[in-house]
Amino acid sequence: MMARYHTADVAVVGLIGERGREVRDFLEVNLGDGLARAVVVAATSDEPALVRITAGLTATAIAEHFRDQGLDVLLVIDSLTRLARAQREVGLAAGEAPTTRGYPASMYEFLARLLERAGAGATGSITGLYAVLVEGDDLHEPVSDAVSAILDGHIHLTRELADRGHHPAIDVNRSVSRLMPRLVDEELLAAAASFRELLAAHREVEDLIAVGAYRPGSRPLADTAVRQRQPMMDFLRQRQHEHADPSAARDRLRALMARGAAGE
Repeated sequence: MMARYHTADVAVVGLIGERGREVRDFLEVNLGDGLARAVVVAATSDEPALVRITAGLTATAIAEHFRDQGLDVLLVIDSLTRLARAQREVGLAAGEAPTTRGYPASMYEFLARLLERAGAGATGSITGLYAVLVEGDDLHEPVSDAVSAILDGHIHLTRELADRGHHPAIDVNRSVSRLMPRLVDEELLAAAASFRELLAAHREVEDLIAVGAYRPGSRPLADTAVRQRQPMMDFLRQRQHEHADPSAARDRLRALMARGAAGE
């Protein structure tokens, strides 16, 4: 959806280690008419490790080319984990000593050099979105740990929400943007903080609700969270081919939190 409905001048998509069918589906179904404003670099899972590494570097180089022309670029790499695994294959084959989970030390340097290439230039900019696949839902495995220390934020997707048919399956409370306080006004920042607080309050009483032990009135914040639960979940859902307008989404968030504060 980001590659299709973005407002940047051009999108550059690097598909690293994907299955061939998934690449075709992405081009013909997911990207659709967005292909007219996109460049796609793909290296499927059956390609040698060096080819997969080159695909990631090539996608980044193409994004830099457009940025140097003064354009705003959306760079999407899916996935950074498979790129790191390709680097692991090369490093181990070259005789490097393995560290945590078999990754050589060069993998961390490789990721840092790659990710630091995104960002604003003298004229244009690159906004980078990098998919990370965590092993066994372990957010502290080597790749996710290294990446979260470099990037300006992370969007955490959970199997639990996906199993409920909630898409995109974003766990808002476990996601963070380090740049948001510098990019939005105080009113929107306060509305977002209230939204996260209500989600956390509902999570605290979910077990009580499930067994019928929750009693309204004992926790005012939880009462608001229970009352606002469904509208909040509806706000967080988006269909695959639904275009979400940022201005409309901000207005909807403000209105939702205003109704919650008013006890509606």
